[in-house]
Amino acid sequence: MQFTLQTTDIQSKARAGQIVTDHGTIQTPIFMPVGTVGSVKAVWQRELELDIQAQIILGNTYHLYLRPGLQVLEGAGGLHQFNGWKGPILTDSGGFQVYSLSGTRKIKEEGVTFQSHIDGSRHLFSPESVMDIQRTIGADIIMAFDECTPYPCEYGYARKSMEMTHRWLKRCCDRFDATEPKYGYGQTLFPIVQGSVYKDLRVQSADTIASFGREGNAIGGLSVGEPAGVMYELAEVVCDILPKDKPRYLMGVGTPANILEGIALGVDMFDCVMPTRNARNGMLFTTQGIINIRNEKWKNDFSPIDEALGGYASTSYTKAYLRHLVVSDEYLAAQIASVHNLTFYLWLVRQAREKILEGNYLTWKDAMVKQVMQRL
Repeated sequence: MQFTLQTTDIQSKARAGQIVTDHGTIQTPIFMPVGTVGSVKAVWQRELELDIQAQIILGNTYHLYLRPGLQVLEGAGGLHQFNGWKGPILTDSGGFQVYSLSGTRKIKEEGVTFQSHIDGSRHLFSPESVMDIQRTIGADIIMAFDECTPYPCEYGYARKSMEMTHRWLKRCCDRFDATEPKYGYGQTLFPIVQGSVYKDLRVQSADTIASFGREGNAIGGLSVGEPAGVMYELAEVVCDILPKDKPRYLMGVGTPANILEGIALGVDMFDCVMPTRNARNGMLFTTQGIINIRNEKWKNDFSPIDEALGGYASTSYTKAYLRHLVVSDEYLAAQIASVHNLTFYLWLVRQAREKILEGNYLTWKDAMVKQVMQRL
């Protein structure tokens, strides 16, 4: 993987860059649709490519390991061949999913023992096995195995967890460097900064992560319940330490406002289930603000969902029709709303990139946050 930093906004720390992988080029800043089990919910791969204009998608190690399983994925020739997505793929190591299984997992130095949410079977994730699993899945960018601490979290626990994450990172790097990709294209390992909401721990973790000299770096353990202001403060602290010549990935973030503010702090990559999850519940993000399409006010609104956005789903269907589908629990509602929301998210980061290149990102961002986050 190669990253080129093209320019930094003169008013902020926002950056425009380019990531080159064997499966394609990614223009940053970028939002990555989440395809947890090998598919972005309710969205065809063709729509991801042509309508949404996604440049990279995510898969999840925990879910793909359990189902369909490594034998199926390896037999297919990796996730790209299995799901038909031709562009780059990033895999989350499963650390966050294991964190969310707090009642059925045990964390030790060796790794994490957990129970499958599908059949209750027990499994062990170690730094070494997670590297092997992600190699087999076949992602272009794979994540180091870490522990995502909860919020709130006591300082002592956060420190011990961070230190173990650093020890795990050494094991991840050793295993990754001792193995080869299975399918004939390059793979890249990103370490993950931890440290909960404690600034000194975040500084220590960012310094440690940077010292490993990998091709990119991630910021984990944020957007787990802490106030947005705390997230922004810590993200800025970390971005100021992580190398400028490598991409920075803020994991699991977030709302349109979170993304725009994160870009201003120097973040290059984002992912979140919000656009698709909220779409399935009838919440639409638009160029003019946020719509709850279930509201009665849209019942007789025959204007396009978002004509200014462009794209097939946003301009071919009316608010009234989509509301009808949503309140009728039609499957098509989830499809249209999901494609629309993802189209909006990718439009938003493209606009951000243009403003960074023009040199007026900060002024545009302040106005855009107010515009897209207002309730219509």
